[in-house]
Amino acid sequence: MIERLEMYRRMAFIRGFEEQVLELGREGHVAGSIHLCLGQEAIPVGAMAALRPGDRVLSTYRGHGWALAAGADPFAVMAEIAQRAEGTNGGRSGSPLLSAPEVGFLGENSIIGAGLPIADGVAMASQFRGDGRAVLASFGDGAMNQGGTTEAMVFAAAKNLPVIFVCENNGWSEMTPITATTRGEHLAVRAQGLGIEAHVVDGNDPVAVYEVVGEAAQTCREGRGPVFIEFKTARLSGHYNKDIQHYRPAQDIEAAQAVDPLTRFRELEGLPEAEVARVDAEVAQQIAALAERTRQAPAPSSEGVLDHLYAPDLPAPTVAASVEPKEVPYFRAVNEALKDAMTRRPEVLVYGEDVGFAGGIFGVTRTLQKEFGSERVFDTPISEAAILGSAVGAAMEGMRPVVEIMWADFVFVALDQIVNQASNVRYINRGKVSAPLVIRMQQGVTSGSCAQHSQSIEAVLAHVPGIKVGLPATPQDAYAMTLAAIEDPDPVVLIEHRSMYQDAGLVRFEGPSEIAAGAKFHRDGGDVAIITWGSMVAPALQAADRLQAEGVSATVLDLRWVRPLDEAAIARAVAQSGGRVVVAHEAFLHGGFGAEVSAVITESHFDQLRHPVVRVGTPDVRMPSAPALQELLLPSADSIAAAVREAVKQ
Repeated sequence: MIERLEMYRRMAFIRGFEEQVLELGREGHVAGSIHLCLGQEAIPVGAMAALRPGDRVLSTYRGHGWALAAGADPFAVMAEIAQRAEGTNGGRSGSPLLSAPEVGFLGENSIIGAGLPIADGVAMASQFRGDGRAVLASFGDGAMNQGGTTEAMVFAAAKNLPVIFVCENNGWSEMTPITATTRGEHLAVRAQGLGIEAHVVDGNDPVAVYEVVGEAAQTCREGRGPVFIEFKTARLSGHYNKDIQHYRPAQDIEAAQAVDPLTRFRELEGLPEAEVARVDAEVAQQIAALAERTRQAPAPSSEGVLDHLYAPDLPAPTVAASVEPKEVPYFRAVNEALKDAMTRRPEVLVYGEDVGFAGGIFGVTRTLQKEFGSERVFDTPISEAAILGSAVGAAMEGMRPVVEIMWADFVFVALDQIVNQASNVRYINRGKVSAPLVIRMQQGVTSGSCAQHSQSIEAVLAHVPGIKVGLPATPQDAYAMTLAAIEDPDPVVLIEHRSMYQDAGLVRFEGPSEIAAGAKFHRDGGDVAIITWGSMVAPALQAADRLQAEGVSATVLDLRWVRPLDEAAIARAVAQSGGRVVVAHEAFLHGGFGAEVSAVITESHFDQLRHPVVRVGTPDVRMPSAPALQELLLPSADSIAAAVREAVKQ
């Protein structure tokens, strides 16, 4: 343990740092909100003194103190808070999302409770490698009412993960007292109810913090985690820098000041006044120098604002000598791709609800657990946020997780982990950290499916920069695109269509043969272009066959990847089709991805168009379960052919 005066110095430094950040905000050097840890300094200082180099830390957005205690460069942290070029993240994260992965601080999170599932994944990677690391995730009392928090604890308990869940209970959930929303004196009882070892500790005493975190870390290193620690602490300032705390009773503010960790520590430890004064003066001088340097630091250059969203494209894989194709169903093609990847890459994990022992409700992962073992292919709790968040964390730590969301409709209960987490990792960290995970899901209408099991959601996901989205339409693409997704250095979502799982086709099992990009022309024609993807590829080809008999020659372009979008292939389709285009998809017409394709064509190729782009899709209505009603609503070869006839009239 570090000696007492040094412990005081570290707390005093965080206190002075936060007070100076508050002043920089008043001076106009910080844009936006700042969430300070004033009054909570003992927790990161005591905890980090107990952890080892190589352990990992994730924190709430009130996490400047955690970054500093973890060893991040104080100037880089202050410069990041002030959105300067020399900040830890080059001004990309600001106060609530900063990270310093080089010292094990994997970052703050401005989505309440979202860091806990990610911590599970970081711990899972450590557990898989057997490297003895502990992972600490800090969060506020308000996060205890988030579903993702409970999911993360359930997941960690099920997997015995080496995670220390640290609840910094300052009594305030933003601007609402925790007592107004939560029954009971201690939040730790919730963890106990999940079978997790739990403690309630004075969070204003860095020595007590040090001792309990040290014990928790040892428990985790011995494979007996997770551990939950509720630190009772106090907030000496508002929820954010401009919070005047009009809602907060004066007696509550006074009670918080009475347990100020710096004052208490000086008194309890009997620190010499002269030594304390010397430390305070040194800290004040250091902080003043940091502030002045920050004031003079330049803003980020505009030149690199688009950099690091994705990794550079991989080179096209070198394919072996021609392999004799085999006819297999679509689901088997995905299975073979997963088997191929797991054989070549020991870091590939496959998990999700029922994917292990049962092999998935559609049989896609059948036999994988038997072949590769339950450590690499396993079932999870029914906890989508934990599944996706753990995949983000594991990927950040060098694993290649392939996770399944059983039905695409279910992803909305955990969409944060894609939209706010996975998509941000590379960009916020300027390429120093990435999250190469694969999310498999199946979507679309099949006979008898209800409105909660039938949606097509590619447009929602394609709207998110930082991820890639593909829809394999044939068994060959199911195999090749799955391998491409696993090899890709960025997050990839693969959307399969369950109506195609039993469709058979020829597949060359030749290993990785392409990258996660690029459309495919299924046929060329000079009269019209049918641009489609996913479940509409087969009806589009059927329509093209019928139209050929009528003397209409159609190009059929399968986009395959809606992000990144192959605009060169679209340009070729428009050019060779005489400027007549039909865009077809199963999703609802309004706001569907077909609107984006139509916009690209109109903006870039308007001069070539001989007819407005025609879109074919499902009407804007919830999907009924009755097969007869579904048939009335779904696009088909007939409706695609009718749209083509409209387009070629002129």
